[in-house]
Amino acid sequence: MNEKIFPLTEDQLRKLIKKYPTPFHIYDEKKIRGNFARLRKAFEWNPGFKEYFAVKATPNPRIVEILANDGAGTDCSSIAELIISQRAGVTGEKIMLTSNDTPADEFQKAFELGAIINLDDITHIDYLEKAAGFPKILSFRYNPGSIIRGNNIIGQPEEAKYGLTRDQIFDAYRIAKSRGVKRFGLHTMVVSNERNTDAFLTTARLMFELAVEIKNRIGIDLEFINLGGGFGIPYRPDEDPVDFDAIGNGIRELFFEILPPAGLEKISLRTESGRAMTGDAGWLISTAIHEKHTYKDYIGLDSCMANLMRPAMYGAYHHITVVGKESAPRDHVYDVTGSLCENNDKFAIDRQLPKIEMGDLIVIHDTGAHGHAMGFNYNGKLRSAELLIRESGRIEMIRRAETLEDYFATLSF
Repeated sequence: MNEKIFPLTEDQLRKLIKKYPTPFHIYDEKKIRGNFARLRKAFEWNPGFKEYFAVKATPNPRIVEILANDGAGTDCSSIAELIISQRAGVTGEKIMLTSNDTPADEFQKAFELGAIINLDDITHIDYLEKAAGFPKILSFRYNPGSIIRGNNIIGQPEEAKYGLTRDQIFDAYRIAKSRGVKRFGLHTMVVSNERNTDAFLTTARLMFELAVEIKNRIGIDLEFINLGGGFGIPYRPDEDPVDFDAIGNGIRELFFEILPPAGLEKISLRTESGRAMTGDAGWLISTAIHEKHTYKDYIGLDSCMANLMRPAMYGAYHHITVVGKESAPRDHVYDVTGSLCENNDKFAIDRQLPKIEMGDLIVIHDTGAHGHAMGFNYNGKLRSAELLIRESGRIEMIRRAETLEDYFATLSF
């Protein structure tokens, strides 16, 4: 079970919205640090273990800085994410650029920062060499195809646009080695929002056995294996969280079974978690502003899918709390909507909730990853502010809300 708790009281929240009007996303520093601590503990048996926080989940320098202060690096997929890392004080091999149809300027920025570059396709070897040269350490992303199961979010590996095939992986390492690259890593990412321990153990075995084969066939001792992220969170109250201890112990057994006999005991492990670090440490705060009773009962909020796309995009569940009515009977059924001119602009469909009055504050849980980050400006909607509850209890704004002046700035040229 996973109890859904918002860290502020109703009185604290009502005082806060006088200064920062809804809607806004708010994050909890203490919870973020606690999430990272659990991941670190699960892999403390591997001396070189490092988490590369997936910046795409919550691309805010202050969030990156919090995790970096506790030892995390960053996983980036764009020039903006590289610059966010740089502004948070993360540079060098603490950054991994995971390539995905990457333009030349992004390779050049990663090269300038001294980042590890993780290539997504064998043709990118020549492209990277021409655009920036080779970094000190180069990695390749493996797509295992039909030999492994994906999941609903990331899809089946054979249908995914990411990574090199098995045959291409060996060819890629041969080519890079012949071009003078001396340090290598290996990467994969085949699941997303996964809570099943076995999925991560299957990935680990696959990657450890591949590392041994790379050594035997090409003579390369990999420095690291990045097992990707994909650690899920329990969005529903009746779901169990990821068992990091079971994952860490299971991977440890596989590591010592497969790698030391091949002389690869010095390999360090990497992960690139996003959701597991910040997902359940964030909330979207909104106000109920309209109600509508037609063929169904609707509650309209002052936020919309421009503030949280996941329910409309994936049909994802996000728990909803009506502030001050946490213990009230959930005896009404509502569709909870936003104001976009799109019929799928709904945070919840046929959701049982307490009776909602206009002006009630609505907390949408687990929006700390892929929430604000996936915002957009359709219908001219403006992105909301982001706030942070510091460990001291002080609340600070870490991104101001967009204004109409911001929206029209690119038109006023």
